[in-house]
Amino acid sequence: MALSDLLYPDNPKRRQELIHLHQELLNCMSINFCATNELAAVLNTHLGCTITRIQMRESSTVKENCDIIIRAMSEIQQQLQKIDSDMKEKLEPVLYQRLYDIKEPELEKIAIAHKVFSIVLGEATSTAGMVAVKLLSSNFITLAVSKLVSLLAQIGASVLGGISITILGLGIEMILHAILGAVERNQLLEAVRSYEKHLAEFKAASEKYQRDIQEVASLVRQQVQ
Repeated sequence: MALSDLLYPDNPKRRQELIHLHQELLNCMSINFCATNELAAVLNTHLGCTITRIQMRESSTVKENCDIIIRAMSEIQQQLQKIDSDMKEKLEPVLYQRLYDIKEPELEKIAIAHKVFSIVLGEATSTAGMVAVKLLSSNFITLAVSKLVSLLAQIGASVLGGISITILGLGIEMILHAILGAVERNQLLEAVRSYEKHLAEFKAASEKYQRDIQEVASLVRQQVQ
């Protein structure tokens, strides 16, 4: 047993708590990677986008993996903005406004959007209009992405950012390193507090992001069948 554990008997418990919280964070990040790839696949297949698939890097830190997701989400936001610009350019102003009118029937919006993609892409899938309407006029994906980008940036900038995502890797050992006395205890408490502060909000935002994307993906599958 390390001398610091003898001086502060709660340290082994804090270590285990920190590792558990770290695993929860990685689970949330994994959800975000998978959901982002699913959304990218829908955009690439039906709206002519070319968004690159992303993958977690186990040899990298939490911040580096946060940055990977942020870049992918920023690319998705840019693609959605371009799609919106294309529709605004190709449609009469009145038709464009109808896409964002909450009173306008969704089927009408889908027909309008599909007309644009038939022009922009030359040939659009039957689901192109529906995907565009769901992603743009409802704005729910855009809001979910903006929320997650903000949270990921906060996590990357926090004490968590420099930790390796590999649970038993060097990153955890750096925090759990046997520094004598209160120095180690303070590091552990700071890390645990940082995890606890970010995880609750991050988990909720990650799960909502996944649900929103699954809703769109489910509608796409129904259209294809």
